[in-house]
Amino acid sequence: MAGTVLVDVREGVATLVLNRPDALNALSEEMMEDLHAAARGLTGRQDFGVLVIKGAGAHFMAGGDLKDFARQLHLSPAARLAGFRAMIERDINPTVQLLQGLPQPVLASVQGACAGFGLSLMAGCDLVLAAEDAIFTTAYAAIGLSGDGGASYFLPRIVGRRKAAELLLLADRFDAAEAQRLGLVNRVVPAAELDAEVSRMVSRLLAGPRHTYGEIKRLLAESHDAPIETQLQGEAEAFARCAAGADFAEGVSAFLDKRKAVFGKR
Repeated sequence: MAGTVLVDVREGVATLVLNRPDALNALSEEMMEDLHAAARGLTGRQDFGVLVIKGAGAHFMAGGDLKDFARQLHLSPAARLAGFRAMIERDINPTVQLLQGLPQPVLASVQGACAGFGLSLMAGCDLVLAAEDAIFTTAYAAIGLSGDGGASYFLPRIVGRRKAAELLLLADRFDAAEAQRLGLVNRVVPAAELDAEVSRMVSRLLAGPRHTYGEIKRLLAESHDAPIETQLQGEAEAFARCAAGADFAEGVSAFLDKRKAVFGKR
């Protein structure tokens, strides 16, 4: 039987598929565990240059599986508190941290429903391509929850604190055009063209300088809390590391020779 999360690595591309299409890829406890295992399995691998996260079928992820969660309702408040905290600390939080720690660009391919943890997962990706039919919502407050998966971390940094508060407090639905306007997605394309657009983006990233991408991701991650002098020093060190590498030599040579750079030479 196929798992709730599928991982395939071939030709330099890792693809992570949320695989519960009959349930709109809703996040069950089993999927939490499988997603954590998938993130652990990808960490430290050097055989891929881009990670693509997508949903099986017509949807990305429609939030948490409420039928799964409802099985906890017979427990006392104290038991539910302990159980849900443990669940998130055991699987959700480490998954988010592992995916954030990948040096490779992480690209989300989003169509259909993108809600709850699905939106948090998407927001934590480096790049997002969305189909015109995609529908987004934080969803949490609609069922009396505050959010998980980094929702309160990523959203203020992408859309600003005021808009993040609106998205989380009101939990309204919004379409792909609004998601792009807010900066939550990079590009919106017709649903029939999504896979082709993802392939074009992946090809472009694979042709780029991998080490440089890792340095860029690190600088962006550190910039949220670093004072300017610390960030400037980090830039100097990252710049120097890049300049010492083969990709920089190739990039400069290609520019001067008026040809396309071929990164990855050693």
